[in-house]
Amino acid sequence: MGSTSILDALNVRVEGSGDKYIVFAHGFGTDQSAWQRVLPYFTRSYKVILYDLVCAGSVNPDYFDYRRYTTLDAYVDDLLNILDSLHVTRCAYVGHSISAMIGMLASIRRPELFSKLILIGASPRFLNDGENYHGGFEQGEIEQVSSAMEANYEAWVNGFAPLAVGADVPTAVREFSRTLFNMRPDISLFVSRTVFNSDLRGILGLVKVPCCIMQTARDMSVPATVATYMKEHLGGKSTVQWLDTEGHLPHLSAPSYLAHQLEIALSH
Repeated sequence: MGSTSILDALNVRVEGSGDKYIVFAHGFGTDQSAWQRVLPYFTRSYKVILYDLVCAGSVNPDYFDYRRYTTLDAYVDDLLNILDSLHVTRCAYVGHSISAMIGMLASIRRPELFSKLILIGASPRFLNDGENYHGGFEQGEIEQVSSAMEANYEAWVNGFAPLAVGADVPTAVREFSRTLFNMRPDISLFVSRTVFNSDLRGILGLVKVPCCIMQTARDMSVPATVATYMKEHLGGKSTVQWLDTEGHLPHLSAPSYLAHQLEIALSH
């Protein structure tokens, strides 16, 4: 990012007037705007930190270094650099999808920074692994996704967005499509491959910070069995909060419901 500060490069914002910090970190294909309808529920009680992952369409694509962002570790560096730049010494963390995993990795490095992790639609491994682990996808299916993204990105987005949203909420599909289209297709493809090739099952036991795993009733990206697997393997106190809504993006499709569930999780 050169001379540009990470706070400027990743569009970091701090909203709200509470005395405690909470981070909202978005997943693949979205940017911080995904939280816009959840945010008002928290700005009275918290200082809310929002930022964009370097792969988001709202970030200058020149900042995306293909050599650096081959694993999630570089995203962890970004998160920790943001918190250090803001002089945050303790925060709650809400991470969706890829950012759930980024939060877990960050908590292993700096457990004292995080009071609680709330993990929405999290998966340590998207690929099935024989009889032992059902991640939801076979290798061939993932290769088909990559081929479709390469062949016609627009057609892929138009097919993928409604499936990912899952619920019949046209505004959420439009919003997710918008942020997917904002991503440069080559960056989108590279990040999706990074996510699909990740296997973080081995680090779950190192996560000692209390975790709340939030899982919707039907999520085309993450089967319910993954939430149970994570609860069994996380190293600290963990709970699963089953959400009475569908799809991979409840902050877009059911924001007020999700906000209420987040308030419940944070109060425990």
